[in-house]
Amino acid sequence: MASLNSDSCVTVCNPGDTSFAKKTSRLEAMGQLTVIPTPCPCPTLPPVDRGFAAWATLAASCMMGLFVFGFPKSAGVLLAAYLEDSLYTSQRSATTLLPLIGTFNMGILYCGGLLVTPSIRYFPPLRKVSTWVGIAICFASLLAASFTTNVKILIASEGVTFGVGAALVYCPLVSYMNEWFVERRGLANGVLFAADNVGGILFPIVIPVLISHFGIAITLRVYAIALVLCLLPAALLLKTRRPAPCCKAPTLDRTSDRRHWLRDRRFWFFITLNTLQGLGNFVPPTWLPTFTVSLGVSESKASLVLTLTNGATALSGFGAGWLSDRVNIWALGIGSLVLSTLATFLLWGIAATSYAGVLAFSIGYGLSAGCWSSMWSGFVRPVAGDDASLATTIFSLMLFTRGVGNFASTPISTALQTINSPITSSSAPRIGFAVDDSHFVAVIIYTGVCFAIAAIVAIVGWTLDHRSNVKQADEV
Repeated sequence: MASLNSDSCVTVCNPGDTSFAKKTSRLEAMGQLTVIPTPCPCPTLPPVDRGFAAWATLAASCMMGLFVFGFPKSAGVLLAAYLEDSLYTSQRSATTLLPLIGTFNMGILYCGGLLVTPSIRYFPPLRKVSTWVGIAICFASLLAASFTTNVKILIASEGVTFGVGAALVYCPLVSYMNEWFVERRGLANGVLFAADNVGGILFPIVIPVLISHFGIAITLRVYAIALVLCLLPAALLLKTRRPAPCCKAPTLDRTSDRRHWLRDRRFWFFITLNTLQGLGNFVPPTWLPTFTVSLGVSESKASLVLTLTNGATALSGFGAGWLSDRVNIWALGIGSLVLSTLATFLLWGIAATSYAGVLAFSIGYGLSAGCWSSMWSGFVRPVAGDDASLATTIFSLMLFTRGVGNFASTPISTALQTINSPITSSSAPRIGFAVDDSHFVAVIIYTGVCFAIAAIVAIVGWTLDHRSNVKQADEV
């Protein structure tokens, strides 16, 4: 760790802090500051990318992610249960309002990072407070939701309040990952995002069984209790790599460079791609259970669709995280977007005329689109380098723009289902577009177009980035 004095000299407290060392050595070579090694009263920092503390923190973070993402990723199953119960559907505008539960808890979980991250960035001890408070809010929100059948109160508790609690739990985890992992950051985030989807594998199977035996209210209480029992011990394992500082974290007083990343064209391309992908990404998980039920499949079998989607997402997420540390991130992103487009139009729009066809799409979609979040480390690295603090900030913006896509996609896809389609259907539809009297045709087209546009933008971004690199090489 280090501090910068008024005479442009840096006092290095921990030479092993590679992130800051690279910055100071570059500036020292330019003659803009002098590095003065001095004894440091701080304890030696534990190593990054290895050691019990690093892996224990990753394991605890995975448990957190499993529960706080597992519930929103089961929203489609819960939505199907709500829509089958006249106690809920008899209420005014229920069919329009009920899908907002999943939209709010997932959207706020993503967007909340924009508010939580600045606080924990400048005052790291707040990470612990955020985690404990978030667990309490998640528990209270589900408990409150279990005692009401009013749709609007369900949106406020199960949707909004749970989303707030989940954001408070999850956002600090990104900071821990960026602090403990540098060379293996993509792998660590890939494992974390894969764990998020393990909840999407487990709970869409468990929740319908619980609902069929005990009803929705008891199911929510069981989930709330399980969440507390699992997350409280996990919270105790979360460790900060930097102890409560006896000397402050490294800061370079170079005002002109503080926002250099905002002038980086790659950052804006990555943000745009993330938003476009998010606009399409959340549509299939929301409507696939309903789409499957319209084929005459039982709700218990329909829940398997989400299970397979999240299972494929977990596998591809782990692989994409590992690859993001090793291959060109532009190529990886374009590959994901092109395959997502093909899966949507061919497997969903054409082949999904039976239960087997829907299962094929759920696997293909999870493998192609589900790995997107695991690529974020590859998107962030060219802009943030080894600056863990800046990486956390950019991660929060990636989460936010993905949340924007989640918020916007549900009302858009709901409205699209009211459009009359020219595609004719029969009792046995020949293509997926024609299922349920072509009820989902506009939704499928919208999803595929979002991925296709994102792929085109990515190709443009890669081309411009390549030209810029060639130009810089020629100048050298």
